Amino acid sequence: MRPTAAVLLALLLAGCGGGTAVSHFGTVVKGREGATAQVELEPGQRFSLAVPDTPAPGDDWRLVEVPDPKVASFISEEQPDEGGTAYFVFNAKRPGVTEVRLRPAPPAKEDAVFSVTVRERGRTVP
Repeated sequence: MRPTAAVLLALLLAGCGGGTAVSHFGTVVKGREGATAQVELEPGQRFSLAVPDTPAPGDDWRLVEVPDPKVASFISEEQPDEGGTAYFVFNAKRPGVTEVRLRPAPPAKEDAVFSVTVRERGRTVP
């Protein structure tokens, strides 16, 4: 028995979850303006950097620059709860250290900084 197009479409939409482009955020690390959050992962882990986001016009966060692509690759920016939190989704790649800066608008505010360490599987970073 072959599934109908309507069934396939329903399954596809159910997997997307709340209108977001990704189906899961992985490990979520919360940050905030003017602070540095430490992130420690293993290769292959998906992770999201989360910052509080207000629904006011022009009050958004943006990725200042893409982190070292050998260490972490950027997937997407998501805002599934419509105005409460912005999520920047990444995949951990190879062992190393990189920094991710998220800048709020207006730019007179301070960045939220994330120090990302990808360690070898089973090893901790001193």
